[in-house]
Amino acid sequence: MIELPEGSWWDWDALHFDGSQLRLAAGHDLTYHHGLEVVFTDVAYLGCPTQFRDPRFREPTLDERALVRRHVGEEPPVIVAFDVDAPAGGDLLTCLVAAGSVEVVPGLVYRYWRDNLAAGERLAPHVRPPEQS
Repeated sequence: MIELPEGSWWDWDALHFDGSQLRLAAGHDLTYHHGLEVVFTDVAYLGCPTQFRDPRFREPTLDERALVRRHVGEEPPVIVAFDVDAPAGGDLLTCLVAAGSVEVVPGLVYRYWRDNLAAGERLAPHVRPPEQS
């Protein structure tokens, strides 16, 4: 199961997915920056919305493990399960990610171009420098 550091991690989005690596970003407001990333490598199964709030991470059930095995052909090294509130309200939406590895990466990540980053700060993968006119 994933252990997150202390912090305000209620807003989440799929910041980057290239078919192999999934980078989920979290913070208290994702408009300009985020403070935490959960990075999955060698993703074999993915079932989650692109944006969600306040996930409750837990161990996957036996049925969820069996579902992943049916789709992947074997049980991957990492299966992460979490529940989020459904957008329409009421029910919980179950999310699953199966991968080769997972890493929790804290640090301030800006979602806009910014010069002179301090130690530990970085830019989101999609951020590019402004075009010169």
